[in-house]
Amino acid sequence: MGGPGPLNSSAERAFFGGMAILLCAVVFAGFFRTFFGAGFVEAPLPSPILPVHGAVFTAWMLLFLAQAALVSARRIAWHRSLGVAAFCLPPLMIALGVAAAIDALGRGVTIGALDPATSLALPLWNITAFAIVIFAAWKARRRPDAHKRLVLLATIGLSDAALGRLSWARMGIPTAAGAVIGLAALLLMVVAYDVVSLRRVHRSTVWAAPVVFAAGAFAVPLGMTAAWHDLARLLARVLVPYM
Repeated sequence: MGGPGPLNSSAERAFFGGMAILLCAVVFAGFFRTFFGAGFVEAPLPSPILPVHGAVFTAWMLLFLAQAALVSARRIAWHRSLGVAAFCLPPLMIALGVAAAIDALGRGVTIGALDPATSLALPLWNITAFAIVIFAAWKARRRPDAHKRLVLLATIGLSDAALGRLSWARMGIPTAAGAVIGLAALLLMVVAYDVVSLRRVHRSTVWAAPVVFAAGAFAVPLGMTAAWHDLARLLARVLVPYM
């Protein structure tokens, strides 16, 4: 049932640390043109909420990377202490994610060829999946095997916005399809790691990976429905005036 303990521990640290680096690289590449490469604080963004949104989500990615580095360095006490601060961010991230999505709806923002109502579905479903999985990660904070997988899967879900901004068209792949492919590839890395390290898929991965994938893959089809457009009109009427 696997190799020696130290080897398994080293492989585990390498996998989760490598995934943290990969996800930070994806987010940096996806938002380089409009945010990081545009001066971060001075980026010419169309709404005052977006710099705050970007800064808070960037803080989460940096904390995620720092936590992985602390585990790799076997600084578990520091990891746990920083974790208390890190888990103050998700409620703010969820609120800012919803606010930014509603703000975009009010400004008529479209993603690719999608209309504003359908475009709204992508951030709202992704932030919903993040909320579900990160809450489960918080509940599992005393079970490291589940906790670290759930934090990783929740963060993969956040990367969907960056995946949708990569240059898929240069590879001849439609942007929406490319984002789904990228999301699936990241999730399959977790599944593959489970199979190699555990000879099975961890129970946290079994339920959380499909939740994250469904939010990214099925948001557009759901956003095209009449019911979703009715909801978008209601949100525009009730919430947009306060943004």
